[in-house]
Amino acid sequence: MNNAAPIPDVYMHIRVIIGIILGLSVSRLLNGLAGFVQHPSSKKIYYTHLIWVVFTLISVLHFWWFEFYLYTVPKWTFELYLFVVFYSSLYFLLCTLLFPDKMDEYSGYSEYFMSRRKWFFGLLATIFIVDVIDTAIKGYEHILSFGFIYPGRNFIFASAAISAIFITNRRYHLAVAIASLFFQTFWILRAFSTLS
Repeated sequence: MNNAAPIPDVYMHIRVIIGIILGLSVSRLLNGLAGFVQHPSSKKIYYTHLIWVVFTLISVLHFWWFEFYLYTVPKWTFELYLFVVFYSSLYFLLCTLLFPDKMDEYSGYSEYFMSRRKWFFGLLATIFIVDVIDTAIKGYEHILSFGFIYPGRNFIFASAAISAIFITNRRYHLAVAIASLFFQTFWILRAFSTLS
């Protein structure tokens, strides 16, 4: 089995599981947003939470887009496969934290989000740390193509997420959410508007 010739479409095979996990992630976010329209008075909207929903939706779609570069990986191992599944699963967990199955014990998304911020921001920081490993897997030249902004971006995002775990000030959380959404949009348009 180990001596078998590499299968040319192995990455296409791996993309299927990535697509399933990320498809569930997008579905979770869109269902949550649809709930605001379907039941506008059931739970109070919290704008900071809503900004993070948009940020996460864009980030999931971005992840799905940039994982195209995994085609450059010359040899796939089961460990590498598990890593990619783990990385995409982090996004799914992030989405489930934004829209839980039940919110009966909370008055609205403000109370819910602040009570779960440690989990949310812990996962977010983990995603930006794991992203460095994912980018390294795609090769040294791939990392260099992003310039000095890439490591700074990941460090700042991870640091802001970790600080948000401990800070309860709602204005701070709103400012971090707005800045993160703005910079994530800028980063995608700058570095990933086309695939080559």
